[in-house]
Amino acid sequence: MSIDKTWYTLDEAVAKFGVPAARILSWVENGLVRSEDEGGRVVRVNGDDLELKVEELTGL
Repeated sequence: MSIDKTWYTLDEAVAKFGVPAARILSWVENGLVRSEDEGGRVVRVNGDDLELKVEELTGL
């Protein structure tokens, strides 16, 4: 069982994955990355989804 962090704030995700916030938010909007919202604002994004999307784009 993995104990890695799964959900990241937008700032944490940008720092960890090196993807601009605007791109992450567009993936959320397009349903490619799950998110948690509060008051209509994205507060957390799913790290597993981000990792898969980055791997898909980079081929790594």
